[in-house]
Amino acid sequence: MLPISDGIRIEQPNNLPVISGEKIKIHEVFQNLLSNAIKYSDKPEVIIKIQSIEKPTEYEFAISDNGPGIKPEFFEKIFRVFQTLQSKDKQESTGIGLTIVKKIVEQHGGKIWVESEVGNGSIFKFTWKK
Repeated sequence: MLPISDGIRIEQPNNLPVISGEKIKIHEVFQNLLSNAIKYSDKPEVIIKIQSIEKPTEYEFAISDNGPGIKPEFFEKIFRVFQTLQSKDKQESTGIGLTIVKKIVEQHGGKIWVESEVGNGSIFKFTWKK
């Protein structure tokens, strides 16, 4: 468990895999997913969990949060450029973070998707080729 600030806690296993790729691109994927979990949280305590599963040809990562969740009809929309689910006056956002994450993941032979239930947080999952 990694408390990064008052009210924000990141839980991660000690055995996350070592993956190959451009350091800056890998950093951008994780930074965007983690910062979105913090930015869009509606809870006084933000809890983010990072998990990974090793598969024969790839790793599957999951970044889950305890935020407000996302309605299923927006699952694809959030990965499009300049798309946000909140109005600009509520939350400042360019709407390009998840688009960049999707592009980076796909450039490395992976895929990204979201699983979510309104009121119960979201899980962003992505695969990364070994």
